[in-house]
Amino acid sequence: MILVTGGAGFIGSNFVLDWLAQEGDALLNLDMLTYAGNLNNVQAVRNDPRHVFVKGDIGDSALITQLLATYQPRAIVHFAAESHVDRSILGPAAFVTTNVNGTFSLLEAARAYWAKLPTLEQAAFRFLHVSTDEVYGTLGADDAPFSETTPYAPNSPYAASKAAADHFVRAYHHTYGLPTLTTHCSNNYGPYHFPEKLIPLVITNALAGKALPIYGDGQQVRDWLYVSDHCAAIRRVLKDGTPGESYNIGGWNEKTNLDVVNTLCTMLDQLAPRADARRYSEQITYVKDRPGHDRRYAIDARKIARELGWKPQETFETGIQKTVQWYLANQEWVRDVQSGDYLKWLEKNYSKRERAKESAKDVV
Repeated sequence: MILVTGGAGFIGSNFVLDWLAQEGDALLNLDMLTYAGNLNNVQAVRNDPRHVFVKGDIGDSALITQLLATYQPRAIVHFAAESHVDRSILGPAAFVTTNVNGTFSLLEAARAYWAKLPTLEQAAFRFLHVSTDEVYGTLGADDAPFSETTPYAPNSPYAASKAAADHFVRAYHHTYGLPTLTTHCSNNYGPYHFPEKLIPLVITNALAGKALPIYGDGQQVRDWLYVSDHCAAIRRVLKDGTPGESYNIGGWNEKTNLDVVNTLCTMLDQLAPRADARRYSEQITYVKDRPGHDRRYAIDARKIARELGWKPQETFETGIQKTVQWYLANQEWVRDVQSGDYLKWLEKNYSKRERAKESAKDVV
């Protein structure tokens, strides 16, 4: 068995579904079910005896210790995290609590459990920490992509909290010998993505006839990675990665935010035309940029290709087609996750920026 934290969130739930479809091991799924965690994401394996779900907090040391003793996993795959930059700007404390303190508590419990394992099981055990390319900071238009040796330079409270967690994971390997692995991924997209991030937000807002908010000039560049490709990479790192090493996982798909939104609008024009026959791109609205918005992320994923033989299977074109079709076919899931709390947060985040943009126009 393996233990997965955050297995009801976006990437975690995709990992759970792919793991149970392709691997033989059972899986213990620990998730606190905060706003972005949703048991409907793993509804397909609800009756699979290999899937054990526990609602709980990674910061609950007693619970983690009990689960490790009871289920004796051979690995921990740690997804659980607060992950939205905008939320970290409005409320950074939650990011420290989960991403830093929570990871520390999990490491402590894992270290105590690992230290008591028989020698062969100790050697086989792995603690895989899933991190982000945002810990590296931002790139200029002509800068080389982030590599595993790029110095850390986090620019948001979210990125800083993940960087802190990365450092703890590294320290627990070098100080205690805990066999850790760290992965840094680029922007993920695909099924079960909570509609606060760019791609699902644009799809859901477009279909609802709402504004499609674009920060600043929309020329921020991101590398886009289809979530199933990311999950396959994590399985490969877990199986063959060298303890103490980190691996960058990217899709080799650099796109500006505006290009992504226009692509989505064009696809929706074809797959779900507006009733008034007008184009979805007419709903694009430019809002004030968020503070400290990184201009460009790009991942150099040659190390994982060279050492572990992993490369993404999806292009942006094939992945985004699958994503849009999934959201069109799963509107009930979208309605279920758009709770009152979620709608209040959207109003708080974007209405403030729209008012600020209008004020700036008045000044000009």
